[in-house]
Amino acid sequence: MRDLAGGFRYLLAGQRWVLRHGRWLGFGLLPGLVSLALYAGALIGLGYGADDLAAWITPFADDWSAPWTGLLRGFLTGLVFGLGLFLSVITFTAVTLLVGQPFYESLSEQVDRSEGGDVPESGLPLWRELWVSARDSVKVLGRVLLYGILLFALGFIPLVGQTVVPVLGFCVSGFFLTQELTSVALQRRKVDLPERLALLRSRRLLVLGFGVPLVLAFLVPLVAVFLMPGAVAGATLMARDLTGADEAPRPETGAGSGAVPAAGGFGPPPPAYS
Repeated sequence: MRDLAGGFRYLLAGQRWVLRHGRWLGFGLLPGLVSLALYAGALIGLGYGADDLAAWITPFADDWSAPWTGLLRGFLTGLVFGLGLFLSVITFTAVTLLVGQPFYESLSEQVDRSEGGDVPESGLPLWRELWVSARDSVKVLGRVLLYGILLFALGFIPLVGQTVVPVLGFCVSGFFLTQELTSVALQRRKVDLPERLALLRSRRLLVLGFGVPLVLAFLVPLVAVFLMPGAVAGATLMARDLTGADEAPRPETGAGSGAVPAAGGFGPPPPAYS
C-alpha cells in the first residue's frame, strides 16, 4: 500500500511541477491536441462500426430467436469498443510522446536540472531518438496486444469478464502507460527497453499507483492533453528515484549537488514534492 501511495505522489508531484513552470504546460498542449484529434476520430469511427463488426463475426446468430441475437451482439459490441479504448489509452501516450519528442525531452531534462545532480543526455541526434522511441513503442504495443487479446477472450467468462477482467485491464494499461512515460528519462540514462521493463516490474505497486489513476483520468475527454506534461515530469521524478539519482542531495537542502549513483539502484517512494 505504501508503494501504491508513493506512485500516486509522483503523479501529483509532476502536476505541481508543471504548474510552477507554466510555460512548459503551455508548450505541452500542442502535441496532445494533435493526438487527441486523431484518436477522437478513430474512436468515433469504431463506435459507429463496432455493431457491424459484431454482426460480421457472429453470422451463426442470425437465426437465433429474440432476444439472444441482440444480447450476444450487444455484448460483443461493448467488448470491441472496450478493446479499442484499452488500446487507445496505451498508444495515445506513445504517439503523443513521439509527436512531442523534442519538447518532452527538454521538459524531462529541466525536471532533472531543477532537482539537482547531473542531467543525463542521450547524446543521440533527434532522428535517432525518434527511431529508438518508435521502435521501443512498437515492441511494447506487441506486448499490449497480446494482453488485450487475452483479456478480450476472458471477457466471455460470465461474471469474471464483467468484474475481474476490467480491473486487470486497468492494471495492464497503467503499467505500460508508466513504461512509456518513464522511457523519456530512462532512455536518456541509457536504460534500454528490457532493463526498463525489469526495473518497473520490480516495483509493480509503485508503477500501478502512478499509472492506474492516470489511465482513469485519461478516459475523460481532454484530460489526457492537460495531464501529459505533468505526467512526463512525474515519471522523470520516479525514474530518478528508481535509478538512484534522487539520492543526490537537492539544492534546497543546502548540501550541494553531489554525484548521481549508477543506474539500477532503487530509491524509496518519495515524500510529497512541494
